[in-house]
Amino acid sequence: MFEAMRSRRAARRITPGDGRPLKRFRWWQLPYRSLFYLQLPDGDGGKAVYAVDVGRGQDQTSAKAKADLYLDGRHHARSRLPAAFPVPGGTVEVRLSNFGLRRCHYVTAEGTQQLLVPDRDSAEGRRAHLDRAHPVLSRWIGALSMASLVVALVVLGTQLAEQVSEVPAVAERIGVFTTPVHPPAWCNVVLTLVTLAASTERALRLRYSRLLDGAAGGHSGVAQRFTQGSRLPRPRPVHPARRGSRRR
Repeated sequence: MFEAMRSRRAARRITPGDGRPLKRFRWWQLPYRSLFYLQLPDGDGGKAVYAVDVGRGQDQTSAKAKADLYLDGRHHARSRLPAAFPVPGGTVEVRLSNFGLRRCHYVTAEGTQQLLVPDRDSAEGRRAHLDRAHPVLSRWIGALSMASLVVALVVLGTQLAEQVSEVPAVAERIGVFTTPVHPPAWCNVVLTLVTLAASTERALRLRYSRLLDGAAGGHSGVAQRFTQGSRLPRPRPVHPARRGSRRR
C-alpha cells in the first residue's frame, strides 16, 4: 500500500519532455552537473538508451529542484526531486544529498537495484574510472573518507554533549560534561573542510549514511559557533522560593 502511494506521488511530479537533444558533458560542468546512462531492451531486439541529467547542489525540498530523463538522446520527461521515472521493467530513482547524488538507481519490479553508469567525463565517471584503474588507491581514499567522518561525528557528539550539559536543568540532574579535547578554532575549520571533502567524495560513489554524511552538514554549524566562542543560550534560573508562587 505504501509503495503504491509513493508511486502515485512520484507520478504526479513528472511532466512530459519537450524532445530537445541531450547536450554532451563539458569539463566546466564538473562541479554542478551529473549525467548517468541506462540501457534497456526496446522490445524490438534492440537497446534503448536512457539518460538522467541532474544538477548537483539543488535544494531537494524546493519545487525548483528538477531531474531530466532522456530517451535515445531526446528529452523524454522531467520530474521534481526526489524523482522516480517509470521505465520498462521498473523505475529510475533519483535523489540528492547535501553533497551530491544520493541515489541514481534502476529498481526493477522484483526489487533488484542497479546503479546507472555515469558519463565518463563527469565527476562520478572520473571517480569510477579511478576505482577501475587503481582499485587499491580507490579503497584507501574511501577508507580515509570514512575515517574522517567518524572523527567528525565523535567531535560533534562531544561538543554537543558539552553544550547541552551546561543547561542548568540538565546540569542539576547529570552534572556538567567537559569534553576532554578543546581544539583551537583553526582545527575546527580544518576538520569541517575535511568532512565536507569526505562526504563529497562519497557522493561521487553514491554512498550515503544518515549518521555519517548527515552529521557532516551539522558539524559545520557547530564548528562555526565554537569558532566564534558562542554557546547555547542558558535559560534564566528560577529561584526555589518563587516556584509555585501565585499572583494575588
